[in-house]
Amino acid sequence: MGSPCYKMVSLMGNKTCLLFPGQGAQFVGMGKDLYEKYTAARWVFDRAGTVLGKDMKKLCFEGPEEELMTTVNSQPAIFVVSMAVLNVLIEKLKGSPVGQEGSEIFSREDVLLAGGLAMGLSLGEPVALVAAGAMSFDEGLRFVQKRGEFMEEASMKEPGKMASVLGLELEKLEEICKGVGCQVANLNCPGQVVISGASSRVELAADLAKNAGAKRTIMLKVSGAFHSSLMAPAKEKLKAVLAGMTISEPAMDFISNLDGEITRDPEKIRKNLADQLDNKTLWEKSIRNASERGYKNYLEIGPGTVLKGLLKKIDETLTVTSLQSSTDIEAYVASLND
Repeated sequence: MGSPCYKMVSLMGNKTCLLFPGQGAQFVGMGKDLYEKYTAARWVFDRAGTVLGKDMKKLCFEGPEEELMTTVNSQPAIFVVSMAVLNVLIEKLKGSPVGQEGSEIFSREDVLLAGGLAMGLSLGEPVALVAAGAMSFDEGLRFVQKRGEFMEEASMKEPGKMASVLGLELEKLEEICKGVGCQVANLNCPGQVVISGASSRVELAADLAKNAGAKRTIMLKVSGAFHSSLMAPAKEKLKAVLAGMTISEPAMDFISNLDGEITRDPEKIRKNLADQLDNKTLWEKSIRNASERGYKNYLEIGPGTVLKGLLKKIDETLTVTSLQSSTDIEAYVASLND
C-alpha cells in the first residue's frame, strides 16, 4: 500500500472515533492470529512481556480461562490485545513499518491516520489515552497492571457485585439504589443501567427493580463492585501511581467517562483516571457528544463486540466496525480503497 492511502485516510481520519473495550471483553485465544501474522503485533506482546515480567502471549492465547478472567490479568491482557490491533491497523494505513527499531509502535502523528477522537469504556479509557499519545506504551501498561491489582485487592477486602438492569427508568433505579445502599455504576445505553455495591445490596436492588417493572436483571461476571464506593481504597492507591506518571496533552480529542466531555488537559485527565474508579461511567453521554460533533464512524479496537452493540442501541445510524483479527483489519483497510 502506498502513499495515496496514507493521504486519503489522513483526510477522513479526523471524523473517525477510536473505541476501546473494557473488562469482560477478554477471551482465550484473543490476538493469536495477529501475533502469528504481523511484526507490529509481535512487538506489542513481546514488549508487554518484558515490561510486566509475565508471558502475555501464553495468558491471552492459552489461558487458562479462570486465570485470564481475573481482574489483575484481564485488564493488562485487554490492553495488550487492543494495542496490538491498533499497531497493525496503523501500519496497514501508513503502508510502511511503524515506529523505530527498538520501539516499534505508532507515533502521535501516525495515530491520526486512524481517527481524530479516542475513548474507552472503563478500563478502555487508559488504553484510549495511550492510543491518543497522552501516555507512553510502557507507562500505560504499568498503570493498567496496577489498576487491576488495586481493584482486585479492594474486591477481596470488600466483596461486591454488579448487575445490569434493563427497562427501568433511571430515576426509579437511582431511588432504589439509594434506599438499599448501592450505586448506579454505568449508564451504557438507553434502557440499560449497571448497578454496583456490596453483594447483598445489589441482589436486593435487583429484586426491587424487577418488582418495580424492570424487564430483566443480569448479574455480571465481574469480581467486584467496580465504579462504586467500595473501590475507594483502590482509587487512593492509584492516585499515588498517577502522581509519578508523565501525562501529555493527547494528539487527538479524548472524551472522559467521568463527564462525557472532551478534554486535552493532562491534569484533568490525571484526576479523572483516579475518580473514574468509584464514580459512574457516562458512556451513552460520551457517544452522543461525539456524534453531535460529527463523528459518525466508529472503530471498536480490541477483543469482543460489546461496544458495537451498545452504540447501535444509542444511535442506530452510527457506523461501527469491530476490529480484533487480521481478517477484520484487512477488510476494513480494503474498504477504504473501494
